[in-house]
Amino acid sequence: MTFSPAPPEAPRAPARTDRLLAALGGLLAGYGGLAFAALVTVAVRPEAAPVAAVGGVVVDHTPAGVKEWAIRTFGESDKTVLQTGVLILLAALAAGLGTLALRSRAAALTGVGGLGLVGALAAVTRPDSESWTDALPSLAGAAAAALVLYLLTRRLAGPSGQAPAEARRRFLAAGAGTLLGATGALLLARSVGSTRSEHATSSRKALRLPRPASPAPAVPPGAQLGVDGISPFVTPNGDFYRVDTALVVPRIDADTWSLRIHGQGVARELTLTLAELFRREVVERDITLNCVSNEVGGPYVGNARWLGVRLAGLLREAGVRPPSAGGPADQLVARSVDGMTIGTPVETVMDGRDALLAFGMNGEPLPFAHGFPVRMLVPGLYGYVSGCKWITSIELTTFAAYDAYWVPRGWAAQAPVKTQSRIDTPKAFSRPKAGTVPVAGVAWAQHRGISRVQVRVDDGPWQDAELGTEDGRDTWRQWVYRWPAEPGRHTLTARATDGTGAVQTERRVGTMPDGATGLHSVTVTVEAD
Repeated sequence: MTFSPAPPEAPRAPARTDRLLAALGGLLAGYGGLAFAALVTVAVRPEAAPVAAVGGVVVDHTPAGVKEWAIRTFGESDKTVLQTGVLILLAALAAGLGTLALRSRAAALTGVGGLGLVGALAAVTRPDSESWTDALPSLAGAAAAALVLYLLTRRLAGPSGQAPAEARRRFLAAGAGTLLGATGALLLARSVGSTRSEHATSSRKALRLPRPASPAPAVPPGAQLGVDGISPFVTPNGDFYRVDTALVVPRIDADTWSLRIHGQGVARELTLTLAELFRREVVERDITLNCVSNEVGGPYVGNARWLGVRLAGLLREAGVRPPSAGGPADQLVARSVDGMTIGTPVETVMDGRDALLAFGMNGEPLPFAHGFPVRMLVPGLYGYVSGCKWITSIELTTFAAYDAYWVPRGWAAQAPVKTQSRIDTPKAFSRPKAGTVPVAGVAWAQHRGISRVQVRVDDGPWQDAELGTEDGRDTWRQWVYRWPAEPGRHTLTARATDGTGAVQTERRVGTMPDGATGLHSVTVTVEAD
């Protein structure tokens, strides 16, 4: 009798427990890779970190409408939401690659390498990238993740004949070691990174701002109305709005910072250190800034006392003439250390207004989040065409020759601030008691000033509000209307008239392409006293 050999047993599909453990292995590999990348980032620069680099590319390529939705929905937390989203996506991919490794380790490792290449390309193609070394954190992180994934999946598969329970125990032991090691690496990276950033922090703490040759007058007593709920006339630094694209706030050492002024029509190119900037005529001015992303009634506006030097004076020192005087350049392009470019009309900067290179804000050096050590601001223009933070260079060119960052993304190349008024109190849907109810807020039309604010109750006539004392035409102005409120549901609407006599338009337009228009309204329910 002859016996034929039994056919080989087909490989058994991984058990559900093994698949879950493999996904966990992928997550641990991803965590280890990011931790090792963080260590390498310390040796390169914070902006080269994989999550920051990929997040920056997402910001650069996100349609303008989506960005506006994110700002409206998440406010100043939009960057945190974006980075969290990138991490969630990476976690999902890591878990998937871990599961794939059970069937094809080579395919999973190839996927890890692909993610590393994506991060590396994102880092070296960022506008602020200056070296191929920006690719190193992503590549090193991918290599570390691939090694961890390989070792963990080997533990889970186990040698031939090993009981599944023993293989899983060895996997969990290796996973625990990976978790501890990666966490240690991450803590070390943060510790070393914070030590490096301490140089910038120390330079800010040690900075002694110069006394202004042209100080701002004291804020008039009547500028701040005694109304509960109204925005303070001077916005504290900690409450000042922040809207920018920087996922990692640059921390620049004041001792190594410099600014270059060059380009068309520059007869004498300038390179200035902070100390040299301090030796120019220093001026102090109260100026209100607002973001073009600020919708009608929105929060992205603030008023501060700024210390700096007039930009027009530096341009004249470099031999620059405005177009009206025959200068060849009609645009100056300010560049930030993070690669942002902002285009501003040369004529506007040199027309006599207090366009500043500012290094002080409300009596202290600029906060890092607001541009330390030096930022640019131009009263009467939205921030996206004037407010370059962390500025490092100014190039004179033309609007025809160069589009700054926001222009290809659908925003206007030039954008003067539009007249706006906002009701701060009462809040929408509040329930004030019948009687005299202060309706109060702020209005702004920088470089034109505010001459009048009116309030309308429901469809009634416009009533003049009381204005706070004007501090200057470059600041906002507080106002209050003492409303004899009667019980019921009412809609309150405000409008302003600027210093030229132009009345704020009622036409409702969104923020794109050059700022929102329309009237701010709130609906309240007045309760019987």
